[in-house]
Amino acid sequence: MTGTTDAQYMARAIQLAKQGWYTARPNPRVGCVIVNDGAVVGEGWHHRAGEAHAEVNALAQAGELSQGATAYVSLEPCSHQGRTPPCTGALITAGIARVVYGLADPHVIASGGIAQLQTAGITVSGPLLEAEALAVNPGFVKRCKTGLPRVTLKMAASLDGRSAMASGESQWITGPAARRDVQRLRAQSCAIVTGIGTVIRDNPSMTVREAELDLDGSLETKAEITARQPLRVIVDSKFRTTGDLNIVQLPGPVMVATALEKAQIENICAERKLDTVEVCSLPNPDGKVDLHKLLLALAERECNEVLIEAGAKLAGVFLQQQLVDEIVIYMAAKLMGSDGMPMAALPFTTMAEALELNISDIRAVGSDYRITASPSASSLASLSLKKPH
Repeated sequence: MTGTTDAQYMARAIQLAKQGWYTARPNPRVGCVIVNDGAVVGEGWHHRAGEAHAEVNALAQAGELSQGATAYVSLEPCSHQGRTPPCTGALITAGIARVVYGLADPHVIASGGIAQLQTAGITVSGPLLEAEALAVNPGFVKRCKTGLPRVTLKMAASLDGRSAMASGESQWITGPAARRDVQRLRAQSCAIVTGIGTVIRDNPSMTVREAELDLDGSLETKAEITARQPLRVIVDSKFRTTGDLNIVQLPGPVMVATALEKAQIENICAERKLDTVEVCSLPNPDGKVDLHKLLLALAERECNEVLIEAGAKLAGVFLQQQLVDEIVIYMAAKLMGSDGMPMAALPFTTMAEALELNISDIRAVGSDYRITASPSASSLASLSLKKPH
């Protein structure tokens, strides 16, 4: 590999980090490449929380060839004792001479690896391919810097922007390929949030299903992903959740966010035998669930990426309160009529109030199209925060 540049080795480390896309949570996705005398002697990535980090896996593969080598790491090596020992110590002990990092560690406790390595006499370079390294861990970085998870709002609609018929019928707007794609969105998320209206109307599962998970990789990897179901969160101000619902009965952790007081919650849980459900009292002054506090609570649980799959009303509230980082719309090639329900309830009355989006990607997914966008900064700045009723 003579002539390979630092950027090319870092690109490989970032590619390795993506191997942990669905399994590393809540830890960051990290990859590492060790190069000695122009040859790659070790590669590693972080598989899952509690197991060896990318640097340790790469060092194990490199063995004695780590002595005097350069380590390319997509994220600054950690410097603290967590579930596993600090990676800085492993790099120093192995005799690494130089470390190139892609992105500085935003975690207050884990950061400091650069200084430790430099104190030990190791040359440190970076950041390198910072934007690419950030794109692997947008949720982790946002949570560490702001105390909030990265929020993706997923919606499905017809070409005329309808998410359901006037009767509420909505299955199925999009085709099988789009629904499989949604499974990947769920699998990469730490939590999936929906509203009690959707739960009562559709009785959804909101689970990651192995049979529909269209991913490259072994059956064992898919089984591991589905075994670690994301947290399913029901926004339920009046606590109407019952124990016979699919979202409650299926395997995986469930949280109900309500506006009721704790004494009321305890009585309802006892009556409905909701022993396995975590219930959080997060009222706002209007007697509804405070969505900002809900996201803070999810971040405290180390949720990096949160997926919103909700009806028009809750989707609209998340947008109006400026809590959405990314919007993913699956657009079906059909017209559902003017009486159908909108994607999001946004009570705008003038063009000045319209929420402008920056579209980053449009692609075909089976017979449908997937549009990925984010609210523009200028539009958010002028967004009228009307309180929906």
